[in-house]
Amino acid sequence: MASFIPYGRQSVTEDDINAVVEVLKSDFLTQGPVVPAFEQAVAQRSAARHAVAANSATGALHIACMALGVGPGDRVWTSPLTFVASSNAALYCAASVDFVDVDAKTYNMCPLRLAEKLDQAALDNTLPKVIIPVHLTGQSCDMAAIHAAADKHGVRIIEDASHAIGGSYGSEPVGNCKYSDIAVFSFHPVKIVTTGEGGMALTNEPDLAERMRLDRSHGITRDPAVLEQPEEGAWYYEQQRLGFNYRMADINAALGLSQLDRLTDFIKRRVEIAAAYDAAFTNMPVTTPWQHPEAASSWHLYVIQVDPNKHRAVFEHLRAAEIGVNLHYMPVYLQPYYRKMGFRPGLCPNAEAYYSRAISLPMFPNLTQEQQQVVIGEVAKAIAQ
Repeated sequence: MASFIPYGRQSVTEDDINAVVEVLKSDFLTQGPVVPAFEQAVAQRSAARHAVAANSATGALHIACMALGVGPGDRVWTSPLTFVASSNAALYCAASVDFVDVDAKTYNMCPLRLAEKLDQAALDNTLPKVIIPVHLTGQSCDMAAIHAAADKHGVRIIEDASHAIGGSYGSEPVGNCKYSDIAVFSFHPVKIVTTGEGGMALTNEPDLAERMRLDRSHGITRDPAVLEQPEEGAWYYEQQRLGFNYRMADINAALGLSQLDRLTDFIKRRVEIAAAYDAAFTNMPVTTPWQHPEAASSWHLYVIQVDPNKHRAVFEHLRAAEIGVNLHYMPVYLQPYYRKMGFRPGLCPNAEAYYSRAISLPMFPNLTQEQQQVVIGEVAKAIAQ
């Protein structure tokens, strides 16, 4: 029996460790110079003007919603195929949520369904304030089409790009906010680049960046240029909004800054692994990920789809073979918490069909060729049973 192969795993080098140790030996474990340096580096790589680091992508999504004024009585729409944080962020703002079905090829938010739903909502006077398309597995949504549909009705856009740092759309980097107001990255350990835990919101609008910086740190500022009352001394600060403690520590940022140096190599290796899977499954009854011609995925995940009648058996066979496959994701509205809001099966047929067939295979830079061949062999065995 082969040793356990997870679906994702961080890649940490001695350089990463030394970068963290250097911060541990410095004067600032948090609120020091490394977080701004990491923000600047990510913004530069993503071609965005501003970046605001947070303690998680969830926190970044929350402050992004807050910056766009999401609040009680507002509506936010997102994809059903995502981690629950994408929609939970709207609930944290006391808004209501709804879901737009996915495209049957990419499993990202479908621009046609979105346009139809927006047109109907305009007639019903129920338009959302914000939509949150999600770049599932690292492949960008069709953002030009989504932007066109949203812009027609004055709806703002937050890209949940948690899976997609290092990816591109239209030959431009994901995160540049060309078709959105804000984009959010995740730096969880299984993501492309890790900070241990962490996230980042990017924008080209300075007022949105300033609001997010305020809201990640209790709504507090020391900036003399924006103080509302006369400064009373060097100790003086003001709480101007009800914010949260969503700051990223310099320890985490040091790890992320070091990892960012290897982003190109990470993506190159993930592309190689995806190509090897594609080739291996050519003659098997397995659906491999379709790639939009305008997008280059960062390959955070590699998701195959199998016969729904064999789905659970294949999944359990792989787990029994010490392969840590996973399923990304159950449609959010099928979660018990969301069912209690009144959501029911049948809302997004394409998303539900995907859920009945999808399996996430191991995908991480340190996956060896031998390990990948074990995965491929066990998939073949499971399919044949």
